[in-house]
Amino acid sequence: MTTLLTINSGSSSLKASLFKADGSRRNFRYEHIGHGFPRDHAEAFDALLKDLGDDKPDAIGHRFVHGGEVTDPARLLSDAEIARLKDIVYLAPLHMPGNLMGAELCAQRFDAPQYACFDTAFHATLPEAARRFPIPKNLGYRRYGFHGINYAHVARTLPSIIGETAHGRVVVAHLGAGASLCLLEDLKSVDTTMGYTPAGGIPMGTRSGDLDPGIMLELAKRYGTDELSDLVYHHMGLIALSDGEDSEMSALVKSQSQAAHFAVEYFCRHVRGAIGAFAAEAGGIDALVFTAGIGEHSSLIRSMICDPLDFLGFKLDHHANHDHETFLSAQGTKPVLCIPADEEGMICTLVGKLAG
Repeated sequence: MTTLLTINSGSSSLKASLFKADGSRRNFRYEHIGHGFPRDHAEAFDALLKDLGDDKPDAIGHRFVHGGEVTDPARLLSDAEIARLKDIVYLAPLHMPGNLMGAELCAQRFDAPQYACFDTAFHATLPEAARRFPIPKNLGYRRYGFHGINYAHVARTLPSIIGETAHGRVVVAHLGAGASLCLLEDLKSVDTTMGYTPAGGIPMGTRSGDLDPGIMLELAKRYGTDELSDLVYHHMGLIALSDGEDSEMSALVKSQSQAAHFAVEYFCRHVRGAIGAFAAEAGGIDALVFTAGIGEHSSLIRSMICDPLDFLGFKLDHHANHDHETFLSAQGTKPVLCIPADEEGMICTLVGKLAG
């Protein structure tokens, strides 16, 4: 294999990278899909295919948000595998259509094998107490967990940054339009905030995170299935908390409105709550990592999350946080890190092992 194209189609962005045998890498980013250009994922893929120019990949690796019961980190996208993935679109309706669209568009353009890499696979190590929901087991619902490709990237990066501490109890906060946290022990996932679908956990851009089941029962009386699905995936979370002002954290932190301030504070409160819950569950935390769009780029959000956590041994260095350095923590305190997400690099590694 000489050239590998990776495709990472998120809920509001399309990220791609072209890796060549000489070690070079070209990155392509199409952000804020639906807010101007690109208007939708199809337009973003058209832009990518144009920007690639004459480069032709020998293999293509795609991020798939949900792998269902599959625990393989990556699989060849055969006709049978594509059919299987189409059958589980309902598990992640905000993401899976875009994931499948990428595979379809690439198949039309390139004569190259394609591979799927699954966000859920990293969480195959969840213990039963984290995997189970307190509902009858025969219903078949369990916690899958998501953002696993980036959590895998963070896990493989940590030892080179903090040494043996990386093998302790580490909380990784993947904060973007979709957001979750993961508790690592010995670099393996032992708990995570998202559950059966990417709609659970902490509040996100347009998703509420965890809700009282009674609320969902009441909403089911008022809305049809399609209307309720649209509400759950597109009209909750920050967009609802800000009274419809915006779902983008970057816009909310700049806003002067009371509703925007409330949405920002609410988000940070719930992230802190998740960190505290993991600390109680694990008997302490040895390191804290911020990653993904908000986690990497918003010093204000990191401060609002970390400032009340000094009782856990975490304290930010103001200048390091402002400059988005790798080490954000003050001297003499537990490590707080900023590690840029690199799902594309992890996909390259996973596909390389299969494609040879």
